[in-house]
Amino acid sequence: MNKIVEKEYFSEKIVKIVVEAPLIAKSRKPGNFVILRVGEKGERIPLTIAGADIAKGTITLVVQKMGVSSTKVCDLEVGDYITDLVGPLGKPTEIHNLGTILCCGGGVGVAPLLPIVEAYKKAGNRVVTILAARSKDLIILEDEMRKHSDELIIMTDDGSYGKKGLVTEGMEEVIKREKINECVTIGPAIMMKFCSLLTKKYEIPTVASLNSIMVDGTGMCGACRVTVGGKTKFTCVDGPEFDAHQIDFEEMMSRLGGYKKEEVDKFDQFQK
Repeated sequence: MNKIVEKEYFSEKIVKIVVEAPLIAKSRKPGNFVILRVGEKGERIPLTIAGADIAKGTITLVVQKMGVSSTKVCDLEVGDYITDLVGPLGKPTEIHNLGTILCCGGGVGVAPLLPIVEAYKKAGNRVVTILAARSKDLIILEDEMRKHSDELIIMTDDGSYGKKGLVTEGMEEVIKREKINECVTIGPAIMMKFCSLLTKKYEIPTVASLNSIMVDGTGMCGACRVTVGGKTKFTCVDGPEFDAHQIDFEEMMSRLGGYKKEEVDKFDQFQK
């Protein structure tokens, strides 16, 4: 079992936990994720690794309270143990020295974006990062992102912090002023869809991470099926990152809501 050694609330529903996992910390790469379980009958949930400290033997995870399982993780305290923690899983991000990279993170998608931003910067790229959220209180990991970015832009829907507007507005400003060699986007499916549509217009190669649709994490359950370039892919073993311009986002978003009623009912029972 893996012990929680640090815990920090970014907001009421977004929690950062640092977990003892020396073997995972040593071997993980940007883009990798883990599958964890709380309780012997707990649900397996995927979480992308936001950071690792090899010397301390720890990994950092960021969790948003959404349903029963994520709430159970967020309710754990320092000194508690995660029942199962498996990883690193998935294909790591392909990092190259390409020139200028535009990295766009929305909500908790900023967490898995952080090690990617760090890796691109270490590879010698110029990195422009955009963080987007509905409001100021939902912006996370700002200082860490600023440390590894040549420029950091913050966009909020309500204008409570940074610039008022959607992530795509910030993206287009950057695209119009300088050449972008590649774009990486991680966040809600609807955000990644519109980021992809924008970069396709400007013919900028774009990568999207689809970790939000995963369930089992090993390719057995088939729940994370997505259509990429007209072919069926499993997000957990073929991804989680794909060419954003080839992803059928409409199909993906439809499938994400497939169990919404059951999830709401289960959460209501859990709260009672």
